[in-house]
Amino acid sequence: EPPEEMCNYFDDDCDGFVDEDTLSAGAAVSSYASLGTNLRAAYDDVSDTFATVHIDRSAGGELYFSALTRGLADIPAVPAEIRARGDAAGRAEMLAAIDAPTRAQIDTANRARVQRAWEVLQATGRGLAAWQAETGAPALPEARAHCLVFEADKDWLNARIERRLDLMIAGGALEEAEALLADYDPALPAHRAIGAPELIAHLRGEMTLAQAREAAVIATRQFAKRQRTWFRSKMRDWQRVPADSA
Repeated sequence: EPPEEMCNYFDDDCDGFVDEDTLSAGAAVSSYASLGTNLRAAYDDVSDTFATVHIDRSAGGELYFSALTRGLADIPAVPAEIRARGDAAGRAEMLAAIDAPTRAQIDTANRARVQRAWEVLQATGRGLAAWQAETGAPALPEARAHCLVFEADKDWLNARIERRLDLMIAGGALEEAEALLADYDPALPAHRAIGAPELIAHLRGEMTLAQAREAAVIATRQFAKRQRTWFRSKMRDWQRVPADSA
């Protein structure tokens, strides 16, 4: 899925430091691998007898785990020109064009989900809900897996979110955003990553660095809240493990 919500464009390996050139213009920023492409690669690592599957959260891991354990609809790739049209379109415009069954089952406030549904309809002439109704068998059914969800106390997590933003800024995120400034395009999914719009706004003189940091912290907390909602909805039968016990 488009990584609109992902703050990990700065920090793919989640070590708290900014990865080199993660915001620079080019193919890595202007495009993204599809859920199907990445998940099929993960399928290759799943043994018939035993496997420990790790999927990077920077890629939207909860969706990958859901598809891995519940199956993946075989949706054709979306042509680049349709994706470009979606990048330039407004969420409300795309939402109005989506078929009713799909609209009823997606998060209509989430631009990435709306754009994905719009793109599929434009590219195939069929709604996303229709494709998903034909989902194939999962590679790793939940009945064959030991499924765990690590749950973090909100106060503990919020403190780590603030520390992570501070480490990213200290590690060069602002300088990386400055190098991107001339080519910044908010229509690109990667340029909407949490932290990027806020630092760009600071560099344009629209807010102080402290305000940009606070805005990015709030956006990350909101993202974490949406993840918790997802876990409760889609992974309600998975075993809960306190994060501080891992």
